Amino acid sequence: MTKYLHTMIRVSDPAATIRFFELIGLKEIRRYDNEKDRFSLIFLAALGDEGIAEVELTHNWDESGYTGGRNMGHLAFRVDDIYATCAALMAAGVTINRPPRDGHMAFVKTPDGISIELLQDGSLPPQEPWASMENTGSW
Repeated sequence: MTKYLHTMIRVSDPAATIRFFELIGLKEIRRYDNEKDRFSLIFLAALGDEGIAEVELTHNWDESGYTGGRNMGHLAFRVDDIYATCAALMAAGVTINRPPRDGHMAFVKTPDGISIELLQDGSLPPQEPWASMENTGSW
């Protein structure tokens, strides 16, 4: 079973973006501020959609504006078995841009270049060939 988790967009002004989404009925449901790496993750959802369909706002504190569509981040899905899912994608000719070396997270891209984050609920023990695979591109 696959479960849709969220869509991530990068934002330059989190307060303004939150105000915008509040106008269409979304509310902030949780926030994670990372002082060391200088970014914030802010999750929004419509009432009743918490944990079902969320928007993740990513604010990189030192950025100076996004161009060329770089503010669209990724869609995220939880999968039952990240290794089996990635193996099926590879068998179909999909490049695994960020392999699931940690047994928890991988990134692939759609044929149109949209980044897709795949997340395992929890983490599976590392296993080959994934544990030794290198990233093959940006995600």
